[in-house]
Amino acid sequence: MDSIEIFGVKIHNITFDEATKEMINYLRGSELKTIYTPNTEIVMGAKDNEQLKGLINEGDLITADGIGLIYASKIKKKPLKERVTGYYLTIKLLDIANENNYSVYLLGCEDGVAKAAAENIKKTYPNIRIAGYHHGYFKGTHNGYENHEEEIKVINDINSSNPDIIFVGLGFPKQENWIDTNKGNIKGKIIIGHGGVMNILAGNTKSTPKIFEKLGLEWFYRLVKEPSRIKRQIVLPKFMLKVLFSKDVIK
Repeated sequence: MDSIEIFGVKIHNITFDEATKEMINYLRGSELKTIYTPNTEIVMGAKDNEQLKGLINEGDLITADGIGLIYASKIKKKPLKERVTGYYLTIKLLDIANENNYSVYLLGCEDGVAKAAAENIKKTYPNIRIAGYHHGYFKGTHNGYENHEEEIKVINDINSSNPDIIFVGLGFPKQENWIDTNKGNIKGKIIIGHGGVMNILAGNTKSTPKIFEKLGLEWFYRLVKEPSRIKRQIVLPKFMLKVLFSKDVIK
């Protein structure tokens, strides 16, 4: 797949339909494939962190979740084809799983969230087999306890349930670190880190209205709904200023 690099972070230059075809092929294969969906915040977080940048760049499918990445690529004359978000990739995976009787395991968030998400998935997608679920508050790589017995137990639970798709909602950068460290020990076809999507599936958070997405104002909608996000959202203007006034930020 063609790709560009934004501050050294690889982004596959791919449309949503092309990404869908890749995921279908992954599900027909026998090896676990990793999917990361970096947004502007993630790119800025990985910019000066070689370890984090390296593990993201090793993903099998890396898509541009943030509208800022799309704008930046156009400004620097290396345009990405399309924004491909973790939310819509997740929904498409559920559609594919429902059509083909695939199984899903959900890992992450507070106690009860993954369970609620699993229950809602089963109501909407009756042909999906819920392989299992587990909250994200166990001792493991994501919180400084690599190879802890609790992490090993979670991995054994995943493998014994034989899932096709594993959703990991531990937030950035915990989910990326957890996936990269443990992917060699996990059985499945696709593992995707998708941040807060599990809360949407559980019904705890509403998805962004499409009008805000079309206008590129998803960040503004989230900020209005969660004013505490201001500390995170301040990274957006910083990112655009660096894009505008720096050389070779996109290759």
